[in-house]
Amino acid sequence: MAHYKNLALKNQLCFALYAATHTIVRTYTSKLTTVGLTYPQYLVLLVLWEKDGIQVKQLSDVLNLDSATLSPILKRLEKSGFITRRRNKEDERVVNLFLTKESIALEKDVAEIQKQVACQTGLPRIEFIELRDKLNHLVETMVENDDDDEKAA
Repeated sequence: MAHYKNLALKNQLCFALYAATHTIVRTYTSKLTTVGLTYPQYLVLLVLWEKDGIQVKQLSDVLNLDSATLSPILKRLEKSGFITRRRNKEDERVVNLFLTKESIALEKDVAEIQKQVACQTGLPRIEFIELRDKLNHLVETMVENDDDDEKAA
């Protein structure tokens, strides 16, 4: 028996976020397989649909993924014909990522999948947006606090 109420699983924000994330990712995964994508590949394409030609380093920063995690995702996307990687002409060390005709055509289907998942949450649109915004704010705050802790150490 727990001696501290704050240690009860039902009181944990981290577990609520973990369980919600796991459920949403599982839902996306089942729907994305119909268009030949994994969830991490979906995230990469979301960024590229916003900014085609982005540098790998920029993508890594946006998705908060290190290169060891991102590289195999990019290789599979390229092998599947969804992206191309090209060295920057001004700086050969820089690699830019570009959408292909296949991934551009796929955007409409993926937009429909996103709508299906959003509907499956059962949240009214305004609550969906408020929750998303609160979670984004939570992440920003936690990152800022981590940065402050690192500076103090």
